[in-house]
Parts: sequence; structure tokens; C-alpha cells
Amino acid sequence: MMMAYGLFVFGLTTAAYQELQRQTDWRHQGQARVGRRPARQFLGPGDDRVTLTGTLLPQLTGGQQSLDQLRKMAGQGAAWPLIEGTGAYYGLYVIESLSERKSVFMRDGIAQQIEFDLSLQHVDDDEPDRLPSDASMRAMLGGLVGGGN
Repeated sequence: MMMAYGLFVFGLTTAAYQELQRQTDWRHQGQARVGRRPARQFLGPGDDRVTLTGTLLPQLTGGQQSLDQLRKMAGQGAAWPLIEGTGAYYGLYVIESLSERKSVFMRDGIAQQIEFDLSLQHVDDDEPDRLPSDASMRAMLGGLVGGGN
């Protein structure tokens, strides 16, 4: 297991990523001063974004169904825990975007190579309205069982 996002596990059989980027911001508000640089006041944490980039080879690794499962999770609007394979807990994240690029097509139009970019945004852990509902959990479990991941 490379990483888990909620009940979705990133790995060779689902969606192995080749690159993980993390961008963390902190907010510092400037206050103009005459003849001097602006004074800065620390307002707290800003955005914390994780981007996973990978290439799927459906004959060898996960395929379209893995990306479809991530889209389904994004459509629920819930925040899911992001946990690295080492056990490091990143916090609760929502999916902001998922893009894919398909190439190396077979006669029937099936892509033999799917590149993807998944952008996740951290949300505060104290936002209970962002946590998955029971219905979301059941839908996710149903998708994992029925989706063959």
C-alpha cells in the first residue's frame, strides 16, 4: 500500500502514483506603513494541497475503474482521511480535481496507457459536516466490492 484515501487504497492494482507533490501555505497579512516595508501579521495556516501524478497501464496495473471510483468519491463532497503507507496521517482531504490523459489505443478504443493528476485539498479536522455520511460509506463500500478494486 502506497497511500490510502478513505477506503481507496493506492497501489499497483488500483492507481499507483509516480509523483507526490505537497504545497503548504501560511497566511501573513500585510499592513502598509509610511516609508517602511509593510508590517506582517501571521493569521494562521493557509491551503495545504497534495497532488498525485501517475500512469496506469491497465494490462499490468489498475485502470479506468480506479479513476471512476475516485470520481465517485469526489462527487460525494466528503472529506476523507489521507494516510501514507508508512502510517503518516496527513489529515482530512477533499478531491478538488482529477484529470486523465489516455493514449496507446487498441482497435476497440481502449487505452493501454492512462496518465492522471489527482489534486487533494486539506480541510480542518473539526468540520463534521465534511465527514462522509453513512450513505456515502455504504456507496463507497459497494463500489469497492462491485468495482473489482
